[in-house]
Amino acid sequence: MTKRTLAILAAVGATTIYGLNHTIAKGAMPHYIQPFAFIMFRVVGAAILFWVISVFGPKEKIEKKDYLRMLVCAILGMGVNMLVFFKGLALSTPINSAVLITITPIIVLILSALLIKEKILPQKVLGIAIGLLGALGLIVFGSEIRQDAPNIPLGNFLIFMNSVFYGSYLIVAKILIAKYHPFTFMKWLFTLGILICLPFGYTEVTEIDWANLPFDAIWRMAFVVVGTTFCTYLFNIFALTQLKASTLSAFVYVQPLIGILYAVATGKDSLTTLKIAAACLVLLGVYLASRKPKPRLN
Repeated sequence: MTKRTLAILAAVGATTIYGLNHTIAKGAMPHYIQPFAFIMFRVVGAAILFWVISVFGPKEKIEKKDYLRMLVCAILGMGVNMLVFFKGLALSTPINSAVLITITPIIVLILSALLIKEKILPQKVLGIAIGLLGALGLIVFGSEIRQDAPNIPLGNFLIFMNSVFYGSYLIVAKILIAKYHPFTFMKWLFTLGILICLPFGYTEVTEIDWANLPFDAIWRMAFVVVGTTFCTYLFNIFALTQLKASTLSAFVYVQPLIGILYAVATGKDSLTTLKIAAACLVLLGVYLASRKPKPRLN
């Protein structure tokens, strides 16, 4: 099996875990654990796991010239990215988050054009417009009333911003991933993530009622730390060594299918006309924006 095939399998595994996470993490928030406390567990747990497995990797030091880029990666990928997503998920619904997360490839495309001057063809511009229209539809009109989703429009907006930050992280991280071993890269990123997230999550961690925490909440927290954080970041970082950032971001298309099916099957969410219409617009936009143009015949 080639490294590229393994990278593709790793990307599929990561996006599958992410698809399940929309419902699994939502089941623990906000009744048992607040979103920022959840993020503290993610970064601390993942940092410990990556430091443990780093003994099996090479002994590397981060060059001084890479300090700033490493910090930017930590802020985008282990700081604001996680904070806004989990806060958004706490305020919104699993299906909304599964749909909105698919806007990531469009964000990567836009940022690639701005940062590395990648040319955007008219077809891609149309795709970007359609995809953003679907996302904005959920943000502006997704105002259903649910006890476990107290502010769906705001939650949808925060989930949308997560795509912006994660897309930025994929582009900025690409250079460092080519230079450092994944274990070295991730252990330092999550260590920096602890420092970034601590001011936001410390108070919420102290508010957790550990004595009355049921097993249903504990296994969900463990899944988020080990699966959604450690495994997915490890899978994605390996995938990035063999795939382009734009290619890896395209695997996010699988998330709505998995996320919606799991949420509906477990009774944690339901489909509405707005959600279906928004999902169709987003997926159509992503398809148009990421499809390779046909070569011209002379």
